[in-house]
Amino acid sequence: MPLINNAIIFFQYFFVFLFMNYPIKSKLVMKIVLLGYMGSGKSTIGQKVAKKIGFDFIDLDVYIQNKYHTSINNIFNHRGEIYFRKIEADCVVEICENNEDFVLALGGGTPCYGNTMDYLLSNHIMTIFLKVSINSLFERLLIEKNNRPLISNIDDSDLKEFIAKHLFERSKFYDRANHIINTDLLTIDQFVKQLESWSKLK
Repeated sequence: MPLINNAIIFFQYFFVFLFMNYPIKSKLVMKIVLLGYMGSGKSTIGQKVAKKIGFDFIDLDVYIQNKYHTSINNIFNHRGEIYFRKIEADCVVEICENNEDFVLALGGGTPCYGNTMDYLLSNHIMTIFLKVSINSLFERLLIEKNNRPLISNIDDSDLKEFIAKHLFERSKFYDRANHIINTDLLTIDQFVKQLESWSKLK
């Protein structure tokens, strides 16, 4: 939890910084999308940050579950992953077209299918990749495994290797984000340096 808490503190200051340095009408500060591997803290960080800056928080998985009145597990089990990825991509567009001033937490695989990343980047929506080490992901997902359809049937002994390979495959999509933040061992000094470097992007 300390790593998540440090990341939350960072994001709170980071978004205050953005409001001070980007034009108020810029779409970049009105639609913010967090992406990263499952277990990277997108929902936890997103909720805290959205509350701090007065934005709505939207969790894509929750949005889908409310819209289709069923769980993500049920969609995977009864309709399959291809169907799920289709409605997932459609929901991203639906959210972005019909909402402003929000922080959206994507699912781990959302940016990796269809044209979701192309859509987000071409529509000037700020995308932020929450980068987490394989060891940290393994520790978190080992606890949450039963609630994650993609890894629920993987043996504990094989989980770390699966994460490493899967993350490698998905990194080419995650790395396209406007900003990349390593949430492991985030310190205030690192936060300040990051802000100084990003201030040149105005």
